[in-house]
Amino acid sequence: MIPSWLHILSIVSLALAVLCAAIIAIDEARHPQRMWIMNAVWPLTALFGSVLWTWGYFRYGRLSAADAEGRAGDKPFAIMVAEGASHCGSGCTLGDICAEWLAFAAPAVLVWLGWKTLFANKIFSAWILDYVFAYGFGIVFQYYTIAPMRKLGVAAGIWAAIKADTLSLTAWQIGMYGCMALTHFWLFRRVLGHELEVASPEFWFVMQIAMICGFITSYPVNWWLLRIGLKEKM
Repeated sequence: MIPSWLHILSIVSLALAVLCAAIIAIDEARHPQRMWIMNAVWPLTALFGSVLWTWGYFRYGRLSAADAEGRAGDKPFAIMVAEGASHCGSGCTLGDICAEWLAFAAPAVLVWLGWKTLFANKIFSAWILDYVFAYGFGIVFQYYTIAPMRKLGVAAGIWAAIKADTLSLTAWQIGMYGCMALTHFWLFRRVLGHELEVASPEFWFVMQIAMICGFITSYPVNWWLLRIGLKEKM
């Protein structure tokens, strides 16, 4: 059984994250980012990063606003890496939200991906769907970052986006899957004796934590990608 305090904490955490995303979106309407795709990245990352990512936006993200007095190049390299990882995480966030609700609304999709044939537990098929959606959104986000900055055509821009996002997103999903597996199979199923279901605030609260784990596992990969020039500094 899920403790009442965990249920309340989940609701409060999700509500706070939505509020943070709204605050950032409202501020971006007045101070849009020079790189337009970042106007989507910051609110999306606030959905898991909440107050910490909101602080990061006002402290560093605002330096990249079109009307900013400071220069984006003044950011420490470690912050640029964090923004690069967050850029990847925004695609993961949007992809996972779409994939999980699709799987909830149409479970047959999971059957097509191996549930009941390859996998006894539907979570593994859901992870495949998560990866496909996250990767798709990640490539789109990277394309609209890299192609305009490097003045690339469509084919070259897509290839550059694939090279920039594949390792980063995979590292992110590994951290996310690890956290979700621990909470799903051990904490909720064994300790609490309860299935972690998509249509519950606890699932999305755990997803918030899993996204932070994804950020941690993707951070060193993004450091390397920025160092060798496969990803652009933001």
